[in-house]
Amino acid sequence: MGKFTTRSVQKEIMDDLEVDGPILVQTLKELRTINKLLGGNQVTTSALKKITDAYPKRVFTIADIGCGGGDMIRVMANWAKKQKLNCHFIGIDANPNTITAARENLADLENVSFLVQNVFEKSFLNQEVDIITCTLFTHHFTENELIGLFSTFNKKLKLALVINDLHRHPLAFYSIKLLTALFSKSPMVKNDGPLSVLRSFSKKEIENLMKASGLEKFEISWQWAFRWKIIAYK
Repeated sequence: MGKFTTRSVQKEIMDDLEVDGPILVQTLKELRTINKLLGGNQVTTSALKKITDAYPKRVFTIADIGCGGGDMIRVMANWAKKQKLNCHFIGIDANPNTITAARENLADLENVSFLVQNVFEKSFLNQEVDIITCTLFTHHFTENELIGLFSTFNKKLKLALVINDLHRHPLAFYSIKLLTALFSKSPMVKNDGPLSVLRSFSKKEIENLMKASGLEKFEISWQWAFRWKIIAYK
């Protein structure tokens, strides 16, 4: 059985919620560059446009789960400003060190708040939000964990869930392995980049997860740089 047939269960360095220091700083910097250069950010913003176009006069609260250093919140905030949308963002991450970095990175934005929370705790996101976004987040969890997580999301959102994550494919794996070997200075990125592809999804796996979670209205589309754009509607 080849390595691309089923999802890897090997943990990434990033899964350590206490990771901090120079390795975290360098990793967040490189991930920001990779997402920008490979066009991964557009996957999320194009999904948001489709949702918000249906509610042109609304004020939106958007919770970004696994927000890391806040890069995607920055992208979404800039996008919302250009679209003349009134959006409030909530950045949620279980690692307090990354939340600290996010607060510093987004200090100039007034429409952002932060929570240090584990998505599996009972206290997770007590308030309802309009939209939940997850970018390169869901591949960190097992199928059973994701079914429980998506079920929780479904109870917390009013409009839609947006997932931006990787397609498990040999070309994606060997491309990121070569890219990180040549240009990365972060041992975390060199390890976690290729591994994240092995932990990611086929289309059929995503469909099964959505259905098992009770999210019956969803659409999945393949995007450049081997990404899935998934929109699940309330």
